[in-house]
Amino acid sequence: MQTRPPTGTIPDAPGSYQFLDREGRVLYVGKAKSLRHRLPNYWADPVALAPRTAQMMAQADRVEWVTVDTEVDALILEHSLIQTHQPRFNVRLKDDKSYPWLAVTVSDEWPRPVVFRGKKRKGVRYFGPYGHVGALRETIDLLLRSFPVRTCSDAKFARHHRLGRPCLLYDIERCSGPCVGAVDAVRYAHLVDELMRFLSGETAPVVARLSAEMQAAAEALEYEQAARLRDRLTSVRKAAETQQMVSERPEDLDVVGIAEDELEAAVQVFFVRRGRVIGRKGFVADKVEDLSRPQLVGRVLEELYGAPAAEVPRRILVPEMPDDPDVHTAWLSGLRGGPAQLAVPLRGDKRALHQTVTRNAAEDLARHRLKRAGDHNARSRALTELQAALGLSQAPLRIECFDMSHLQGTDYVGSMVVFEDGLAKKSDYRRFTVKTVRGNDDYAAMEEVLRRRLTNLLADRARPAEAPSAVEEATEDIGRRRAAGRRRFAYAPQLLLLDGGRGQLGVGIRVLDELGLTGEIELAALAKQFEEVYRPGRSDPIRIPRGSEALYLLQRVRDEAHRFAITFHRERRGNRMTAGVLEGIPGLGPTRTKRLLAQLGSLKALRTATPEELRAISWLPAPVADAVFTRLHLGGAPAGRPGRAPGEGPRRS
Repeated sequence: MQTRPPTGTIPDAPGSYQFLDREGRVLYVGKAKSLRHRLPNYWADPVALAPRTAQMMAQADRVEWVTVDTEVDALILEHSLIQTHQPRFNVRLKDDKSYPWLAVTVSDEWPRPVVFRGKKRKGVRYFGPYGHVGALRETIDLLLRSFPVRTCSDAKFARHHRLGRPCLLYDIERCSGPCVGAVDAVRYAHLVDELMRFLSGETAPVVARLSAEMQAAAEALEYEQAARLRDRLTSVRKAAETQQMVSERPEDLDVVGIAEDELEAAVQVFFVRRGRVIGRKGFVADKVEDLSRPQLVGRVLEELYGAPAAEVPRRILVPEMPDDPDVHTAWLSGLRGGPAQLAVPLRGDKRALHQTVTRNAAEDLARHRLKRAGDHNARSRALTELQAALGLSQAPLRIECFDMSHLQGTDYVGSMVVFEDGLAKKSDYRRFTVKTVRGNDDYAAMEEVLRRRLTNLLADRARPAEAPSAVEEATEDIGRRRAAGRRRFAYAPQLLLLDGGRGQLGVGIRVLDELGLTGEIELAALAKQFEEVYRPGRSDPIRIPRGSEALYLLQRVRDEAHRFAITFHRERRGNRMTAGVLEGIPGLGPTRTKRLLAQLGSLKALRTATPEELRAISWLPAPVADAVFTRLHLGGAPAGRPGRAPGEGPRRS
């Protein structure tokens, strides 16, 4: 940063600050309870700053600020400036798709419901958003049977008004005919009001009214009218079924779920009115700011409810409280014109609902990332960008990534995942059990795994292809599969990725040099901050541009290697713990142990089995069944962990 104001000139007051570049473009907007206490943090040693903050400060030329009276005013001002300037280094939520809304034009003389997408307008009441426009149109069709308001455009309405003749919808009782004066303004306003109350989740009064009118018509022997009311009642109930019931109480709340990784966050919001889910919305945020989880929650709330015409419910469920919960609560209460509450659900139905919303957010994030992976052009760009960014001699058509996993040095394992042409090739994945490392030593474990993989590469190359047997010649596919199995390490990667930093890179360089593969295989290491990639011969890490296809490819490769390693580690740890609790029982060897667990499903199920249930297993001798029960219930718990078997995990208080 070129211009740093003296700390004494910065006011000790709440306000919003903006970092600008040399051209005067706003790079970042923030808020602070005290500008004097907050701003000096940005001028720390760049090494101590988060990577994105350091990048922003390297481009900033000066800082400006505006003081306000309260922290709530600072939040409002910050949000307004972000919307105005769209700063590069501020998180902004982007719709992952344009969701349809059901809008009622309440400011019109004769309001009408319409399917709407885009920016909200004043004088329009919005319901939703809905996941699918087809379901929304079907809901409108069902509701028009009970609330026959107009759906025609203003031009069509004016044309039929001039003609003095209604359209077909009036003849089939889907419109009350305001264009020809078939309904007065008071009755029409009542229909619109009932429609909006129904869309807001108040379905019970409408159902009760239609039921009473149908009963009255039947008692008056007006059977045709009773039949029409019956059909309307059926339509209303069917439309109500599209609104999922999630609460026994008629309460209004929004449920916010967040799933995130280092680069992006997916946000899902369920809108619950009168105990029913009446709509949902999803966003994807590019995490260009270095935000903690509470700070991210605060940003999401500001984006959601700072928009024009946003409806603030009485209660909002969030995954964590924002970093300034009192400020956000006061701000939301001001927007609502009444008390608003933020809460983190911890148990019961609310917790289950929030988990559902969070699961939807995780699925949206996965779909968002897979859209890029499934696009051939995007994959081609990713490989080309990666070649240019890392200075590779050729595009890395085959990438192998290695990761390690352990628990305090136990059950040490390694994973190798393979991506070819930007897509995962799971048939070439490999798992390694670390054999020579004792204790917690990631460098030694990585060296062992790399040496084993690359030694096998050289051995497979040197081994002549074995001729298939007579049976294999008769079945060509089997011969090919067996030959591939024998030579499973014969393909060298164009790029070898190691999960870690400079230390792991040094391990990779040493192994490649020892095996004579330095000039053939390119090497890189991904630092924990992920945007930093270390390459041999470079003292500084490489920063791949955010939003590039190359960075998304590296993220997918890294995440897949981590997932594969963690899965294998948990499997080995579970097997070891299970074997430990059943080890040494007379007559119960590895084969019977595996068969017993497979039949009962888990160690937990085995522990809950009664002696009679164990003896009822036909292939398990009765003395062995009794020995299993005795081990698990009458003295089989290992020392130091009474009352539960290894692998069940710590008890929760």
